[in-house]
Amino acid sequence: MKRLTALTAILLALTTQAVAAPARPGIDFRAELQPIDGFGFSMAFQRADLLHGARGLSPAKQREVLDLLLSKDKGAGLSILRLGIGSSTDRVYDHMPTILPADPGGPEATPKYVWDGWDGGQVWLAKEAKDYGVKRFFADAWSAPAFMKTNGSENDGGELRPEWRQAYANYLVQYAKFYRQEGIGITDLGFTNEPDWTATYASMRFTPQQAVDFLKVLGPTVRASGLKTGVVCCDAAGWDRQVAYTEAIEADPAAGKAVRTITGHRYSGPTEVAQPTDKRVWMSEWSPDGATWNENWDDGSGYDGLTVAADIQNTLTVGNANAYVYWTGASLGATRGLIQLANPGDDYRVSKRYWALAAFSRFIRPGAVRVPVTNADPALQITAFRNTDGSRVIEILNTATTESSAEFSLRGGHDRRPDGYVTDETRSITPADIVSTHGTTLKATLAPRALTTIVLD
Repeated sequence: MKRLTALTAILLALTTQAVAAPARPGIDFRAELQPIDGFGFSMAFQRADLLHGARGLSPAKQREVLDLLLSKDKGAGLSILRLGIGSSTDRVYDHMPTILPADPGGPEATPKYVWDGWDGGQVWLAKEAKDYGVKRFFADAWSAPAFMKTNGSENDGGELRPEWRQAYANYLVQYAKFYRQEGIGITDLGFTNEPDWTATYASMRFTPQQAVDFLKVLGPTVRASGLKTGVVCCDAAGWDRQVAYTEAIEADPAAGKAVRTITGHRYSGPTEVAQPTDKRVWMSEWSPDGATWNENWDDGSGYDGLTVAADIQNTLTVGNANAYVYWTGASLGATRGLIQLANPGDDYRVSKRYWALAAFSRFIRPGAVRVPVTNADPALQITAFRNTDGSRVIEILNTATTESSAEFSLRGGHDRRPDGYVTDETRSITPADIVSTHGTTLKATLAPRALTTIVLD
């Protein structure tokens, strides 16, 4: 009896150890998590005009920057372009022309729209992006025209006057129609940018309930327009703050019917929750703060390349985002954009933030799906994806200060010749012989404080 009891204890201990032991690291390419709509950027507030040469950038250099942003072979291959719908401010390059510059005489009066076919350079950029293969054009309004608002200004917050809701919806639809006239289909249309924050430049406040009330007007207006566009909401300044807007939309059937995509920004803190919805969810704007132009990969500043890489990983995993749209593609001076344009001059500089985003956007294409990863090493942030063409991508951010090795069991195919790329202080998506496969086992050598991209065809 004692021997039986002892044997039982040993078996129980072994069973307990087996349960407690971490699962073997693995990647299941047969399974699916969220689909990926793409990675994107904005050049609103006349930054597109800067790229077009307003401060001296030559056509040859313009093409180089366009290649960096939009080419799938030479650059990042970004696939979402976010456009700013007309607002004007006093800043030198923070100005967007409006299509309705004057009060037509009241909400019921016939509006006198104007269109210059340029839109601060955004029409030109959108056409270039379309030529590169971009299919998602996301137009977003920072403010309604001043005369539609409670404060009589496009700046400093203020709210949309209820009697102007239909006129504002018509205004947004007309903007999309002007782009259709230029050969660009606005696929995603937003009526508010950071409704939870008052800015000194173009801004407009909405409470969650006010956003719902307007969506009940905008949704039917878009549906009746004949446009093939979906409505997005609500681009709150903080991902956590967006939750209240998402909950309000989900609680109202009419508003829920109007919205195709939930959008939120990332300024008030890291992504800590998923949005409470089954709709598509986009992280639609973020760039790290900072007072100077920074080209470093890992300097502890909080606006280096490694910071952006970590944020992308976190947003895709914790936030379950379907898209990641960085704020500015290129701008001037102390920008935290991806690329710094000379002011003035015929030159530009590229940050490591750019290479962090490019390591994802070049290889993870629209229509991909994120797949489950089992990871036992807390120093490694890992995501994996399956593209529509069958190629598979693994992104590994090694946050440790020492080189490490990783071994994964692959489910859903194997590859005898995987490609490895490293992005760190000295390398930028640089091919490296750091990965191998044997059957369904993948082994990789991971540089310290580096992003390793593995592609299996």
